[in-house]
Amino acid sequence: MRFARVGAAFLGAAAAVLGLVTTSASADEPPTVGPTIIDGDFADNAPWAARLFVNGQENCSATIIAPTWILTAEHCVAGGGTVSFNIGSLDQTQGESATAINIHTHDSADLALAELDHPVDATYSPLGTADAVAVGQTVQVYGWGATCTDQPEINCQSQYLKVADVGVSSTTCSDYRGGVAVCANRIDGITAGGDSGGPMFATSPVDGGYYQVGVASTSDRQTFTAYGNVTQYRDWIASIAGV
Repeated sequence: MRFARVGAAFLGAAAAVLGLVTTSASADEPPTVGPTIIDGDFADNAPWAARLFVNGQENCSATIIAPTWILTAEHCVAGGGTVSFNIGSLDQTQGESATAINIHTHDSADLALAELDHPVDATYSPLGTADAVAVGQTVQVYGWGATCTDQPEINCQSQYLKVADVGVSSTTCSDYRGGVAVCANRIDGITAGGDSGGPMFATSPVDGGYYQVGVASTSDRQTFTAYGNVTQYRDWIASIAGV
């Protein structure tokens, strides 16, 4: 994962890749590592959560979607290095540890799949289909990212997983790499550096199930965020991870 850049633009607004480093950059420079939840609350149930480390440094958030597969953002793993995870705990320092042995990135969306060095027995994140998320819906975003805006984000990463409500404004906007995204506005919190790659979950209006519908890509760290739209890339995910 590259250590975050903060200058990507989408929908005409300056937005930052959800990274851990807060130096500014233009939209054609490589991305930096992403954010944590500002405000919101602490999560109390997220058995599918995974904290992503690069060369042992906390970097991004992610989800486990199958015994040997993690879903995260492309910009979290684009810089190389050893990518590892702590899986299944609300405390980023705990959980089962696993290392990526193979990384697959989407050609045009801010999505990546990491193959683990061993199967992990967990509650896997259920992935939604297109009818699981809609404009006007209140959804939840999760991450271990920054909890502050008045100092470098790497200084205020949350040890415990946080969650915030956001309101969906579009399901066809753009993520950092120009892929189809779910965009949303702050309700009680917003994503920030270190939250990149973390999930957006929605309650399906069709069957009432709670599904992952997005992967954190960019944020202005104040009111607006964009998540790669998982529902639009299910065929790609299934072709690699089988789910």
